[in-house]
Amino acid sequence: MRIDVVTLFPEFVQQSAALGVIGRAQTRGLLELGTWNPRDYASDAYRRVDERPYGGGPGMVMLIEPLRAALAAAQAAAATPAPVVYLSPQGSRLTQARVAQFAQMPRLLLLCGRYEGVDERLLEHAVDEEISLGDFVLSGGELAAAVVLDAVGRLLPGVLNHSESAAQDSFADGLLDCPHYTRPERDALGDVPQVLLSGDHAAIRRWRLKQALGRTWLRRPDLLAERVLDAEQRQLLDEFRRERLAALG
Repeated sequence: MRIDVVTLFPEFVQQSAALGVIGRAQTRGLLELGTWNPRDYASDAYRRVDERPYGGGPGMVMLIEPLRAALAAAQAAAATPAPVVYLSPQGSRLTQARVAQFAQMPRLLLLCGRYEGVDERLLEHAVDEEISLGDFVLSGGELAAAVVLDAVGRLLPGVLNHSESAAQDSFADGLLDCPHYTRPERDALGDVPQVLLSGDHAAIRRWRLKQALGRTWLRRPDLLAERVLDAEQRQLLDEFRRERLAALG
């Protein structure tokens, strides 16, 4: 997969993507990253990329032409056209399901805004989708682009050392992840649950599913409200609730 990012801070995006699994994905040739600075496509001697907004008000608005030229150069870098995603607090909330859809695409082009944003005419004619990380405002789209790069890149085949890791993540199946434990078996903070030491794979699977259902019920009940549980899941969630109430006395 190839992901291109139009940004005023290409070094930030490059350095963020050089670490961890995303860096290894690039080294292995599983993910290709391109960055494009609109300043390189500005037509004036000052390499201006912004101007004051019509109608007055604070801040600056990013100009059409440098962004349009940068987007065109990014699109021309590969034969397959890329959908353009603008990272904006006004966009649709990014979800694991949307990340998984992005990971199926051969290309993705991320547009990072700055200042008061981007001229609306460019957004209307050049952007396919607006994505938000949540109901808050960042100084620019670079942090959001780094998040999208990481979330999408780790789902690409061969990126994670264990293919099942992504499948067991929170939200992968609509539930939060179950608790995880490692050595030592016993510690002053507590012991590892015995079922995980039993070697009984069916019991372990059942325990993990119950914990995932219970944790989702406790922390994100809205996810369960949107989900139709099968008979086993309803039974396990009922067990978790009873055990929880008993533990609380």
